[in-house]
Amino acid sequence: MKGYLTIGLLILSNIFMTLAWYGHLKFKDLKWFENAGLITIILISWGLALFEYCFQVPANKIGFNGNGGPFSLLELKVIQEVITLVIFVIFSLLFFKNESLRWNHFVGMCFLVLAVYFIFKK
Repeated sequence: MKGYLTIGLLILSNIFMTLAWYGHLKFKDLKWFENAGLITIILISWGLALFEYCFQVPANKIGFNGNGGPFSLLELKVIQEVITLVIFVIFSLLFFKNESLRWNHFVGMCFLVLAVYFIFKK
C-alpha cells in the first residue's frame, strides 16, 4: 500500500511542479496575468511549488525503504523522473498545442523507461 501511496503523492507533486515551472508560460493568455511582472510570476510559481513540496516530501518519506517503504533512494528518483516526464508530456499536449513531439523525443522517453527497468532489476 505504501508503494501506491508514494506514487500517488509523486503524481500530485509533479502536477504542481509542472504548473510552477511551466504554467506561467501560458499566463499571458489569461487576462488577470497579462501585465504581471517577473517578480509576480516568481511568487505565484513559489506558491505552487509549496504544494509540490507538500506532496513530494511525504512521498519520499513514506516510500523510502529506510523508513519502512518499498523503494530505495535510486528507485524513488527514477520513479519521480518518469512521472515528471509523463505529466510534462500530458501538460504540453494539453496546453501547448503548438509544440510537437518528434521521434527523437519518443526515443529519449523509451530510454527513461528502460532506466526504470534496469534500476528495478534485481
